[in-house]
Amino acid sequence: MYFKILLNALLGYVTIEIEGYFIERFINLCNNEKIFLWSLRRTHTARAVVNIGIKDFKKLKQIAQKTKCRIKIQKKKGLPFILHRYQKRKLFFIFFLLICFTIITLSNFIWNIEIVGNEEISKEEIQTILENNNFKIGKCKIGVNLKEIVEQIRMQREDIAWAGIEIKGTNAIVKIVEASLKPEIIQEDDYCNLVATKDGIIVKVTARNGTPVVKEGDVVTKGSILVGGWLEGKYTGTRYVHANGEVQAKVWYSQKVQVPLKQVKKQTTGKTQNIFSVKINNFEINLSKGVSKFQKYDTIEASKKLKLFSDFYLPIEIHTKTYEEYEEQEIVYSVEEAKSIAIQQAKQKLEEQIQENKINEKIYTNQTSEYIEVEVIYEVLESIQSKEKIVF
Repeated sequence: MYFKILLNALLGYVTIEIEGYFIERFINLCNNEKIFLWSLRRTHTARAVVNIGIKDFKKLKQIAQKTKCRIKIQKKKGLPFILHRYQKRKLFFIFFLLICFTIITLSNFIWNIEIVGNEEISKEEIQTILENNNFKIGKCKIGVNLKEIVEQIRMQREDIAWAGIEIKGTNAIVKIVEASLKPEIIQEDDYCNLVATKDGIIVKVTARNGTPVVKEGDVVTKGSILVGGWLEGKYTGTRYVHANGEVQAKVWYSQKVQVPLKQVKKQTTGKTQNIFSVKINNFEINLSKGVSKFQKYDTIEASKKLKLFSDFYLPIEIHTKTYEEYEEQEIVYSVEEAKSIAIQQAKQKLEEQIQENKINEKIYTNQTSEYIEVEVIYEVLESIQSKEKIVF
């Protein structure tokens, strides 16, 4: 039964209204003639609605005459009626087929490359590697050796621990896992020295193992040995050990900031102008002509690729160029105002660098007729030791 309904839906069927006093006899005669009817329902004592295939509809004339019933078509459904409906719209139908063909053709190409997982490595560097291996926007997906491209990425970059490429629709997702550069691990049974990680003046030396080489008040530079990885005995002589301990020193951080006494600052007016263009692959069509109507403005550019679904990108890109008007305002600072701004900026930069609490600070000022230059120096007490393996 369901197969017959589906077949009639393809070949075409009509919904008819039967009106008369002998509807039951009408239905019985249709069954005798093996005419398939479905979705029969009464709407009145003398009226009923039913579906029938277009081939069987022609046989109803004689049955209607015998039963003195009147037949009226309510709806026409199915493929033949759809084709007939669009017969006068050939251009629309051809255009629809052309769009379908274009979408199917475009689905075989890559129209967007998405790079995820990179933090230290720029997207441009990865894109260059991909392009050198002929993997770029507009590349046909058929026959692409993703495994070989991934191997090339890993061979050319030692800072990439893992790479993978996944193609979804017309979108290629390049996944990157960056390799973390781990410091050399020194085992507990390895011979090592404690060396300085920064320049400074020694404040305190605590050697739990090894021989102290520096003392309080000594000036050391980065890389100097602080605690030697050896011990000397009267009877044992020199023997090498794994140096351990803590060395605290005064270290200095400095930051210079220059603030002009006269500055010209931008103040946006809130007025903007948008210019749009459409980029189809490498061909760009400007929808707006001319330059900005503003005398002073900043330009902000943005692009958005069109897509039909979440991963079905098209080779069409909408480019928006926004002109944002601004006015220039001249600001004149007093010497004290400029000095205060410079100190604040210098301290902010220094506090981003230091990890320990400062024990002292010094401020040096240099003034000219055009600007104030401030140098802020933080004196910080830090542990500056680091283990360095002894190589024989």
